[in-house]
Formats: sequence, C-alpha cells, structure tokens
Amino acid sequence: MLSIATWNIHKGFSQFNRRMMVHELRERLRALDADIVFLQEVQGRHEHHATNHDNWPAEPQHEFLAEGVWANHAYGHNMVYDHGHHGNAILSRFPILTSHNQDVTRLRFEKRGLLHSTIAVPGLATPLHCVCAHLSLFGRSRRHQLLALATHIEAHVPHDAPLIIAGDFNDWRGRACELITPRLGLSEVFACTNTQPSRSFPAALPIFRLDRIYARGLRTEACAVHHGLPWSAISDHAALSAQFSLP
Repeated sequence: MLSIATWNIHKGFSQFNRRMMVHELRERLRALDADIVFLQEVQGRHEHHATNHDNWPAEPQHEFLAEGVWANHAYGHNMVYDHGHHGNAILSRFPILTSHNQDVTRLRFEKRGLLHSTIAVPGLATPLHCVCAHLSLFGRSRRHQLLALATHIEAHVPHDAPLIIAGDFNDWRGRACELITPRLGLSEVFACTNTQPSRSFPAALPIFRLDRIYARGLRTEACAVHHGLPWSAISDHAALSAQFSLP
C-alpha cells in the first residue's frame, strides 16, 4: 500500500496571515502518516519572517517539515523576491531519483511551476513519477498550464509508467478533468471512489474543488478531505490524502 497527501500550506500561516502555524502544520502532516507528500506555497526563505518570529525555523520549510520522517525531499522555487522565495515541495520516505522544476508562468505577478520527481517506491518495477502542481487563479492561464503539463508528461514520462499529479489546481470549473485525464490516462481519485472531486476551499467549510489528486498505474483504495478544526486553523486549504494498492 502507498499513501500520499497534498496540501497548500499557505507559507506556514493561518487564513488571512493571522498567525504563524508552521509548528502545528508539522504535527498535522505527521498525523497523516503519508509516504509521499505534495506541498504548495512552501516558504524556502523569508528574511522578514525570520526576524519577526522568534520560533521561525532556521532551515527552509520543506526541510523543517520533513525532518525525522521524510528522509528525501525536493523543492522548486517559483516566486522569488528580494527577501526570499516560495514554491512547491515533495517529501518522500523513499529515494528521490531525479527532480526538475518546470516554470509554467503566464503572468508576471503570478509565478507558477510544476515540480516533477521520480521516486523509487518498493514494490514498483519502475520509478513512480510525481508532479506537484500549483496553477493559476485565471482560467486562460490555467488552460495553458494544463496543456504544458500534458506536453511535459508525454515528453518525459513513459506512457506505461505509474504517475501521480497532485496539488492546488485552482480549477474552479473542473476543466482539468476534460483537458488532461483522457490525454494522459489519468483518474481523479475521488471519482474512483464514486464521488466528485473534493471540495477543499476554504478549509473551515469547503465549497470549491480547487485541490486534486490524479493517478494512473495505481489502484485507489481510499481518499479523504481533511477540513474543519484543527486543519482550518493552519491553512486556508484543506489537505487531501489517498491510499493506493500497487500493481
């Protein structure tokens, strides 16, 4: 069995940036007990927060969150500014063999990327391809990014290789399923369990289906949305988790 989770962690701050929650975030992530974690809005560096918060971690957030549980991690910065940067991260209990961050930015003020890692999962004959995605808030940009994602997968992932794509798709209208699932042979994990894509935003009382997990070459056994307290006190997005059986 393989377990995964995805979460937009809002740079370690609660909704509306009221409180720094990175320590509570680490405890919640560990409670999920996932083998592989896909994270969006991960703060790689922020000099102002380090100065203003006494308990701000000394290391990048993905390293702080992974410490002692996920021995392997990859990070791709998307938004870079004078005092720091943030982006996507993948944490893994298993060896990460390769990692590449693809820039899919369409608007200068909204930097976006696709973090693609290959992971050696025990029980799989070939590496598992994992893509952590954070897409645009705007429909036209999001369509370009979904097509760029599909093109990237077709060019760099064997058609029969196991694949998981997870993250914050900002997919208000459900177009991702139309654009990439037939083309790439993917299934949306909540659809596999006879439910619609999960409502994940806002975390206190989810209305919008923004966060997704897509997979192929794996059998979905269970999936869940983690919303309400204590999750909603940590980030504005709910976390998603899924369990797969291996072929």
